[in-house]
Amino acid sequence: MGKTVAFHNLGCKVNSYETEKMMLSLKDRGYIIVPFDQRADVYVINTCTVTNIADRKTRQMIHRSKKQNPDAVIVAAGCYVNTHGEESVKTEGVDICLFNKDKELIGEKLDEFESGRAAKEPETAGGEDVFHTRCFMKVQDGCDAFCSYCIIPYARGRISSRPVNEVIREVSEQTAAGYREIVLTGIHVSSYGKDRPEDGESLTDLIKGVAGVKGVERIRLSSLEPRVITEEFARMLSQTEQVCPHFHLSLQSGSDPVLKRMNRHYTTARYMEGVEMLRKYYDDPAITTDIITGFPGESEEEFAQTLSFVERIGFYETHIFKYSRRAGTVADGMAGQLDEKTKHERSERLAILNTRKKKEYEDRHIASGKPVEVLFEDIEEIKGKKMRTGYTGEYIKVYAVPDLAAEGQILTGHIRRDKEGIIEFDHGMLS
Repeated sequence: MGKTVAFHNLGCKVNSYETEKMMLSLKDRGYIIVPFDQRADVYVINTCTVTNIADRKTRQMIHRSKKQNPDAVIVAAGCYVNTHGEESVKTEGVDICLFNKDKELIGEKLDEFESGRAAKEPETAGGEDVFHTRCFMKVQDGCDAFCSYCIIPYARGRISSRPVNEVIREVSEQTAAGYREIVLTGIHVSSYGKDRPEDGESLTDLIKGVAGVKGVERIRLSSLEPRVITEEFARMLSQTEQVCPHFHLSLQSGSDPVLKRMNRHYTTARYMEGVEMLRKYYDDPAITTDIITGFPGESEEEFAQTLSFVERIGFYETHIFKYSRRAGTVADGMAGQLDEKTKHERSERLAILNTRKKKEYEDRHIASGKPVEVLFEDIEEIKGKKMRTGYTGEYIKVYAVPDLAAEGQILTGHIRRDKEGIIEFDHGMLS
């Protein structure tokens, strides 16, 4: 019987992609993948360090691993290791540290730790792999933006883009394995290709290349910079039928003075311009965003500007983060650091607005009566009964009875909100 290994992923979609790569690498070496809450021979924590909370979660996962099996090999990989250093991380009970650049070497590092003992062939519980529907595809790494609050450029390094043909080759492998939706992700996707101008490959070339792969039915883009949305780019997206009408445009603040202190390189006017271009080419696309509350020096007036801007844009969903000080960043040394109570209170006010705007967007799509395409995925238990979950192109979560839809199936029909507020696939109105 092969050794068992459990993975826990923290942080961004890039980490999700890299976690799956490490998982497949160890599976090929004969390791048996088990859930993280089970006893395992090896625990791998793919770490994040974007906030102090992320650091704390990393330490909690390390301690939980040791508690579940004191004899297990503990592997910490990623940004927490890059920023804190191998020597410091190992004092917390970690046996093997992997920097971001070394994640692909996890098998070799485990072999070295185990004195060269090779893993045996895995035994499977049922002889079948889990079917997947959505694949995160890392297309670039690193960031050159150096926002004043962010440690990631120091943890991940400068931008590095994968060649289009390399991405296409991997996408082809994933669609052959049954994936229907490809999420193009990276630390700073908008900068794709800028590190290799001699190749002449742009984000547009990448999207068109992926769209041309047989079996790709949906393409989503992870977080984009507002400045990447031009008339030409928006038109290209709308003409690529696989691209979902769901765009995550990072905002961080709806106040121009705060954006300037954040070193974000755009204004709210430029952000609005990008949103209007997308709405010109798409019928009510889902626009989602990130916002940081309580940035150093943020006045009540500046926060009010953010609330007003969120109201005007009409985001489908706003991901809210309280500002977290990170040593080594410009913002850490700024005057006007706000207390946690103020950050929390502003986050709560923004969350109330987010809940209302999200419901308004969903209700608008339900009321339109237009049929939607839903890609069905997992089974969840909700209010005591098992339901199949799926997502529309706008990323509206939809529920259906398991007998109606299978995992990986795309159905076209209508959606409605039931008396308990759940958005369900209307079984009687299939197109």
